[in-house]
Amino acid sequence: MLLYRIVRDSIVLFSRLFWRLRVVGAEHVPQSGAYVLAPVHRSFIDFGLVSAATKRRLRYMGKDSLWKVGVFGKLLYALGAYPVHRGGADREALRRTIEVLEGGEPVVIFPEGTRRSGPKVEELFEGAAYVASKVGVPIVPVGIGGSERALRKGEKLPRPVKITVVYGAPMLPSPASDSGRTSRRAVHELTLRLRDEIQRLFDEAEELAGV
Repeated sequence: MLLYRIVRDSIVLFSRLFWRLRVVGAEHVPQSGAYVLAPVHRSFIDFGLVSAATKRRLRYMGKDSLWKVGVFGKLLYALGAYPVHRGGADREALRRTIEVLEGGEPVVIFPEGTRRSGPKVEELFEGAAYVASKVGVPIVPVGIGGSERALRKGEKLPRPVKITVVYGAPMLPSPASDSGRTSRRAVHELTLRLRDEIQRLFDEAEELAGV
């Protein structure tokens, strides 16, 4: 926890000074209990930016290739991250995520699956809606404006542009059935609602960041 706080505070301080980070809607982020934080994803720096609204430790699903660098992989584990195999349903990652949520911790899931480019939020993966529905926790959608300009995919040096992070109101999933099963239709509908809300927040964040 100490390591997480040091890294998190350093990232937020740097972001406020270098990118003039502005946070909108922080009151929507629960201060206790489990939830899924679901941000738009346009840059590698997004994972650090979303931590600006809370000092609670956030858990992260990260692409498994990040763990191939030994020392970096150990650091990721220390910071509460765990790997996911992209390109399909990673049952182990979903099981781990459900365990984390059931333990009362918040989890960050990028529902686009990977970094995208441009102003439009395309089709989302249904993992965020599934785990939220399975455990019965809210999803907090997040728009991040300016991060793609700050550090585009393939670039190594960040640019000192303005960044704004906008947190939306928590979205509650439909209750599970008496048998504990999660309706595929309900998960799909929640994913569609989530996509629309992330798009709205992304548009707002981009406008506030002057993009």
